[in-house]
Amino acid sequence: MQAVQTKGLLRQTSLFTHPKQQIIMKQVNSLIRPISSQATRFILPVLFLLGCSSAAEQSQTAAVQAPTLPVVQVQTASMTTYQEFPATLEGKVNIDIRPQVEGYLQKIYVDEGAAVRKGQPLFRIDERSYREQLSNASASLLAAKANMDKAAIEVARLAPLVQNKVISEVQLKAAQSAYDAAKASVEQAKATVSTAQTNLSRTLITAPVNGYIGRLPYKPGSLVGRAEPQPLTTISDVRELYAYFSMSEVDFLQFTQQAPGRSMAEKIKRFPAVDLLLADNSPYSQKGRIEMVSGQFDKSMGAISFRAVFPNGQGLLRSGITGRVRIPQPHGQTVVVPQEATFERQDRVFVFAVADSNKVESRPIQIAGKSGNFYLIRQGVNPGERIVRDGLDRLHDGDVITPRLVTKDTNQLTSAL
Repeated sequence: MQAVQTKGLLRQTSLFTHPKQQIIMKQVNSLIRPISSQATRFILPVLFLLGCSSAAEQSQTAAVQAPTLPVVQVQTASMTTYQEFPATLEGKVNIDIRPQVEGYLQKIYVDEGAAVRKGQPLFRIDERSYREQLSNASASLLAAKANMDKAAIEVARLAPLVQNKVISEVQLKAAQSAYDAAKASVEQAKATVSTAQTNLSRTLITAPVNGYIGRLPYKPGSLVGRAEPQPLTTISDVRELYAYFSMSEVDFLQFTQQAPGRSMAEKIKRFPAVDLLLADNSPYSQKGRIEMVSGQFDKSMGAISFRAVFPNGQGLLRSGITGRVRIPQPHGQTVVVPQEATFERQDRVFVFAVADSNKVESRPIQIAGKSGNFYLIRQGVNPGERIVRDGLDRLHDGDVITPRLVTKDTNQLTSAL
């Protein structure tokens, strides 16, 4: 009787189809043969409950493996990206003010940073020695003129005597030569006077252009002259500022390919306006334009120089400051994805694409640029595909999700356009 009951129990194991139930039943079958029928009737319900609980655990696990995550649909858009290049700003005119005569610095009429106009006095060098030189030159000129007058009188006196053959013609020629020498001395004295006047005028140094005064390294009483290595100051005309920056060979080739026009002059003329970012990353209010490209690459740096000009009518910027020139790069219809829908792995950028079966697959993407919170994609995903936007750190290839399509990024993209 006991063997019959045991065989019945063994036949009932076929009722349990779950793998975990079958494993449990195989283990129990080896133990229940010596058990009574009464105990068998007690064990069967317990095993059935264990099997049910295993099925419930499997369904709960399946529910955990299919989380609900937001997904977005890949779109295309026409956007503009920017390239930034470090730049140094200089005034349109930077003039070193140097003394043209030697002497002690007597007066300084301006202060550092002051705005000056053309012709405004800047410095005064002690003029006493140069005024004395002018006086001596003027006196020499008077003496030379007196000698010339004397020689002219002598020529006038001898001329009629030669005509009347009272004296020889040689004496008249000698008198004429003396007059010519006296006349040359007068011209030489005049040149000396002019030089003395010029040197005297150079003791007052005035501004050659409108601009702003730089540093003043010398103080009143300093001995200054042409041989001094340091200028008295520098005047910068900053009504317009030049921003000098360099491009690598790759960037230069991209510039020539993207800029409209055939010749370089036409490309520069038709190139869109550029922006200037100051040292604190704040944008400068005025836009500039590129107006010059160097004729050759710098072999030591492998770069070519550009010059952009920015208006500075209010004088807010100064020569010598640094910044970054932002050059726009317009793109046509390009695939775009939100930046938060990407992740990095081993220096590569990926997205999780959602297949029709709601399984996710990591895909590497090639980024062509960035505009705001969006990446411009060169390769990796196609328009219309779905990608996971959030919860990327919990996903693996092949995971099944419950996608929830969101339009927030679509609205942001529309507003950005």
